[in-house]
Amino acid sequence: MFKRIIKGGHKKPAKSEPDDLTSFNNSSGVRNSGSVSTSNVTVNHASRASAGPHSQAGGAAGPAAAAVPLGPPPITTVEPLPAFREVPVSERQNLFLRKLQTCCIQLDFSDPLKSVREKEIKRQALMELVDFIQSGSGKITEQCQEEMIRMIGINVFRCLPPASHENTGQEATDPEEEEPYLDPFWPHLQLVYELLLRYVVSSDTDTKVAKRYIDHSFVLKLLNLFDSEDPREREYLKTILHRIYGKFMVHRPFIRKAINNIFYRFIYETERHSGIGELLEILGSIINGFALPMKEEHKLFLVRALIPLHKPKSIAVYHQQLSYCITQFVEKDYKLADTVIRGLLKYWPVTNCQKEVLFLGELEEVLEATQAAEFQRCMVPLFRQIARCLNSSHFQVAERALFLWNNEHIVSLIAQNRNVVLPIIFEALENNIQGHWNQAVHGLTVNVRRMFQEMDAELFEECQAQYTEKQGKAREVEERRELTWKRLTDAAEERGGVDEMVIG
Repeated sequence: MFKRIIKGGHKKPAKSEPDDLTSFNNSSGVRNSGSVSTSNVTVNHASRASAGPHSQAGGAAGPAAAAVPLGPPPITTVEPLPAFREVPVSERQNLFLRKLQTCCIQLDFSDPLKSVREKEIKRQALMELVDFIQSGSGKITEQCQEEMIRMIGINVFRCLPPASHENTGQEATDPEEEEPYLDPFWPHLQLVYELLLRYVVSSDTDTKVAKRYIDHSFVLKLLNLFDSEDPREREYLKTILHRIYGKFMVHRPFIRKAINNIFYRFIYETERHSGIGELLEILGSIINGFALPMKEEHKLFLVRALIPLHKPKSIAVYHQQLSYCITQFVEKDYKLADTVIRGLLKYWPVTNCQKEVLFLGELEEVLEATQAAEFQRCMVPLFRQIARCLNSSHFQVAERALFLWNNEHIVSLIAQNRNVVLPIIFEALENNIQGHWNQAVHGLTVNVRRMFQEMDAELFEECQAQYTEKQGKAREVEERRELTWKRLTDAAEERGGVDEMVIG
């Protein structure tokens, strides 16, 4: 009787969390708006440790203690444990906790010959934990969930080794040109990530319970790991974070804000981060799901984070993902085309030709989703920049700029506004025909020039007359300059002769 009273006394605190449950339940009513309050969901990891199985020998210390029996005694050595199928169903939750405790023990993976037996035991335990979660053989208790997240944190959250270029002080190079870093801990780390992924995607996982352990602190630590140089780890992190974003609506604003902060630090401080591409892949999917009309918060994200990502030197590493995100914005809201194009012009490279080629490719994708009204707002500064690209001595830049005329939609926009566009680029076309060193660029320029001539012969002749007149005036200025220099030279020679006679 006394035990029943004690047990009943501990059940009551489990229901005393109205803030968390209310905020979660209310979130379903604002699924499309994305503005969910997150003020009551953060859980302190430090206080959580005291409620784990290690501290329950002296009595239950939290809501989880009322729902499950006392956990097994703590494990301090790595010893083999029986498989789940070898124990009765009633004992599997306790065995689950014991396997988690075994996996909490840290081993040295820098030396492959050290603790070989212990590593194999830990690997087997991790594989069995993954299989147990994946099989859905039974819902795991809240205490088991808490301990599982604690074990995952112990193994995954760590100080990343310095990047290879940080050891030498050299500039970061293109990851495709060098061998990727492979973490020696990965065979075990992969199983830990797989366990977390299976837990997040499992239909048995109750988000009301899970959000107490997968909280803001946990998500932030996951985001910090995106700087890992191991591409396999970044791929797992990308998948897990995307699933967390999809399943835990309450965390969505926080995740977006945290990714913003990573971008700001990368753009304005370090310009060094290994996971920008993976973060942009997640955002590409998120942007695709934005509801219309688009919220001001999302437009600010475009202007303050995505467009400035064109500034760093290492843009080639993540440009494909960035271009996709930018294009998604324009396709969602065509009125953003002017903002995006002016942003590209603001960060247009001056001396980096490979970067210019990337910008021109992205520009074509944006223009393809641009309507006539937005095109007219930015066409003057846009085609001044394109004219400079047409005359670039780097043939790939000039060639890529000329390829814009292969796009039917862009040609139609140009044709509608040829009275403005042709006068801006006519001189660049003529200069290419008269003096560009590359034959491919010369041929493409002739084709574009002929296109304008067929489009509007009268306008073309007018531009040609203006160009001829401008060239004539330029020759006159050059002749006057040469004549002035000749007079100065003659005067200097006469002056020099008089001085010689006096000295003599």
